[in-house]
Amino acid sequence: MELPIKGAGQLPSETGVRTGKKRKKGFLHELVHNRVLFLMLLPTLLFFLVNSYFPMVGVYYAFTQFDFNSGLLDAPFVGLKNFEFLWKSGTLVKLTLNTIGYNLAFILLGNVLAIVCAILLSELRVKWFKKLTQSIMFLPYFVSFVILSVIVYNVFNYDNGFLNTLLARFGAGPVDVYNKPVVWIFLIIVFYLWKNLGYSMVIYLASITGISDEYYEAAKIDGAHIFQRIWYITVPMLKSTFIVLLLFSLGSIMKGQFDLFYQLIGNNGVLYNTTDILDTYVFRSLKVTFDIGMATAAGVYQSLFGFILIMTVNYIIRKINDDYALF
Repeated sequence: MELPIKGAGQLPSETGVRTGKKRKKGFLHELVHNRVLFLMLLPTLLFFLVNSYFPMVGVYYAFTQFDFNSGLLDAPFVGLKNFEFLWKSGTLVKLTLNTIGYNLAFILLGNVLAIVCAILLSELRVKWFKKLTQSIMFLPYFVSFVILSVIVYNVFNYDNGFLNTLLARFGAGPVDVYNKPVVWIFLIIVFYLWKNLGYSMVIYLASITGISDEYYEAAKIDGAHIFQRIWYITVPMLKSTFIVLLLFSLGSIMKGQFDLFYQLIGNNGVLYNTTDILDTYVFRSLKVTFDIGMATAAGVYQSLFGFILIMTVNYIIRKINDDYALF
């Protein structure tokens, strides 16, 4: 019996032994193969390049003493003197405490109140009243900060504001709210919550809607009353949503609500100690004092501090529970 000769009857391409792995397709192949998808992605890439990456070249001016006579390219290099001045003057500490303090109040109070309101709405059984309440709470989100500043001014104006007019009717003296820095700590937080509570509440309400009714039915059979069902079913089910929103909020904790602070406070120097944040300081440095070096230094500090903070918090959460981490 004749044994078959090795390689006989095989095509030339089959005679070689295929020991190597399949060659990976390069980026150029992906670009050509998915050219429509990349074309759709192009506007987003251009947006971030123009608005986020190209302006990073301006970080250089944080280390210069900018002079309008010398121009952008001839500004003298001063190293870390701008940062040193911000630190020694106490401005950096004050701005950091104000920015973080307000944002922590916005994040914690905003999320807690949103969860409470979402739970209360979810327990309503009258559909028309539930929809009406939800719409009324969501409506302030569409009010611009300019309109909000007009409303606030007409309420607290010293001469003919609603508050002092009402106090005069009851025989009380007028109150100069715009000359009381401590009061504005609470006013800013209240107005922020009033404007954004409805939006956050809708997110939590959507999460509650996604909870299976079987959990609640089983709890009813076991004799759990409404507060036990909320505490042991609804609240734990909202944990993942709360953590994700918390991480997203912490990512911009050093970026204050500029529109809110600028529209409500404006250029009232009396209130700067309790209401001035990094964003308003940078804007005022560019608009009023024209100190580009100092403004850029504050902006660089703001970005680096925020980056380190979000990376640290995300690392801690990933160690506790990897499922809740952003990356």
